[in-house]
Amino acid sequence: MKILTAEQMRQIDRECLKRGTPVSLLMENAGKAVAEETRSVPGAMDKQHVLCLIGAGNNGGDGLVAARYLHEWGTKVSVYLCSQRASDDENLKLVQELGITCIEAANDKNLKKLDDLLASATCVIDALLGTGKMRPLKGVFRQVLEKLSATRNNRKLTVIAVDLPSGMDADTGAIDPACPYADITVTLAFPKLGLFGFPGAERVGKLKIADIGIPESLAESATTELLTSDWARATLPARPLNANKGTFGRVLVVAGSINYIGSAYLACSGAMRVGAGLVTLATASSLQPILASKLTEATYLPLPESQPGIISVEAADIIKQQCRQYHVLLLGCGLGQNPSTAEFVISLLSEKRLPALVLDADALNILAGTPDWWQRLPGEAILTPHPGEMSRLCGLSIDEIQSDRPGAARKFATEWNKTIVLKGAHVVIASPDGYCRVSPFANPGLATAGTGDVLTGVIAGLAAQGLSLSDAACLGVYVGCEAGEMIRDVLGNAGMIASDLLTALPVTIKQIKNATSGDES
Repeated sequence: MKILTAEQMRQIDRECLKRGTPVSLLMENAGKAVAEETRSVPGAMDKQHVLCLIGAGNNGGDGLVAARYLHEWGTKVSVYLCSQRASDDENLKLVQELGITCIEAANDKNLKKLDDLLASATCVIDALLGTGKMRPLKGVFRQVLEKLSATRNNRKLTVIAVDLPSGMDADTGAIDPACPYADITVTLAFPKLGLFGFPGAERVGKLKIADIGIPESLAESATTELLTSDWARATLPARPLNANKGTFGRVLVVAGSINYIGSAYLACSGAMRVGAGLVTLATASSLQPILASKLTEATYLPLPESQPGIISVEAADIIKQQCRQYHVLLLGCGLGQNPSTAEFVISLLSEKRLPALVLDADALNILAGTPDWWQRLPGEAILTPHPGEMSRLCGLSIDEIQSDRPGAARKFATEWNKTIVLKGAHVVIASPDGYCRVSPFANPGLATAGTGDVLTGVIAGLAAQGLSLSDAACLGVYVGCEAGEMIRDVLGNAGMIASDLLTALPVTIKQIKNATSGDES
């Protein structure tokens, strides 16, 4: 599913008009979708009081249509007009003809009537502002939204935003301080880029994407896409009945050091738990007995050390000889940045005949200190930086990266000719061709040590099974994050640890395979 900027959405709206689809029909479909979502809020419909906050534009028109449908379905509805609408507004006329309470802010001294409506409302539909250019909220709009937020903070009140919460930038996720927290956001036709950018993404609540009758083909030229369960199911590698371990690929993991032994375990386990046929761990020789007691299914390649638990530069030649037997080389998890290890990494990556690379953590930190490092990397590679590592690699500040995660990932994936997995809430995956995919998941439970090692292993394990590097990166992110959602449902979003993901991974893959087409997370 494509993710659009506000201008791309406007272009599609204009194209719909050219093709003979009237705005009134799209508005009717949008309003009905919002009403249906409102109707699904727990609680008997006849006990609800839905307050619709209506602005001047099409977003307000969608809210008026929603009010009409809810009234016709037997719900108590009130409409609060925050700005004047055109005298010939058909949707407003229909609402008034039905006898729905309509109050204009211009006639509400000190917004006293709004206070009364908010006091009795069980659900509020925010239909004030749409995807137009964000501007500082002033006057009645600011006052109304501040009252809405104050009410929601004081008692149970469901807020449903139409397209996006009012006061959010549709492209960046920047917000006005008065932007309310929604429980549900019903975005229309296509998700908007700003819905996945912080701080706005924290105010979206549960995101619902409403089909309002706009053909998906009109967004074909967009190069940013939302990862979905349908896409994941279609991309999962096949598991033929006559397979052997060679069918599902071989992964060589070079990881671990005296202070980060667990990283090697987590990365190898991640690769195995998504179905890689054979995983070999190459690590400092003194660490091998420790890891073998826990990681029984892997094979091992003990490496020479410069000191206990630290890989020496002499290990590079061993890896260069052995890695030709593997489909993927994963390098970096928990290696540390000892000078000997740094020499090892630079020497290894100077080899021109390496398998597909998945680089994480200290491999990235070591590369970041090497001028024009991306020109030295052989062949295809997936880089999996968190924002701090990305900052070191590209020279931008963390704030600059976080303010436009898709833009930063896309720019450098193209410039470096590598696939980039920019970790964090709503992981961004960008490929060298300029295409970008965004994860729908933001889970604070995954903000804990070791989850990045698991993710890197998952990506490497999927790449070994024959997927393109871009698809392996995207599917790895989706599967890993969906496993995190499964754990959060059981444990909550505090206290999960990286190893919790490991047993959840195969269960997640099973659920993705068995899901009915059209089911989305």
